[in-house]
Amino acid sequence: MTAKRKILVIEDDHDQRLGMRLRLAASGYDVAEAVDGVDALGAARRENPDLILLDLGLPGEDGYTVIANLRAIDITRSTPIVVISGRDPRTDGARARDAGADAFLQKPWDDDDLLRTIREALGVEPLGPQEALK
Repeated sequence: MTAKRKILVIEDDHDQRLGMRLRLAASGYDVAEAVDGVDALGAARRENPDLILLDLGLPGEDGYTVIANLRAIDITRSTPIVVISGRDPRTDGARARDAGADAFLQKPWDDDDLLRTIREALGVEPLGPQEALK
């Protein structure tokens, strides 16, 4: 049996964070949470996530600064970062990728797109028809 993958959700909006946590947990992921940029670095060090979901509009430090800080520490230097934001995917998506993010999803996210993007970022094969029905 393989260990569950851990995802760190960095999101200041309680409802958004709860929605992501419930969907990810239902899909078999372990979920850790942080509510701002400062908390994010401590959580990343403590949790050693397999993937990070990051909102750009955070209190204290914006998401771009958080990306730079996450890329500067050994434990998350190569951890996939998926930005989920209500900002413009053309301009802010490109800026997030330039800062070190691996993917960008616009809010409100679609559950299927979210899970597909996570699987792609983790390098996991897509679900087969029988597995998708479970």
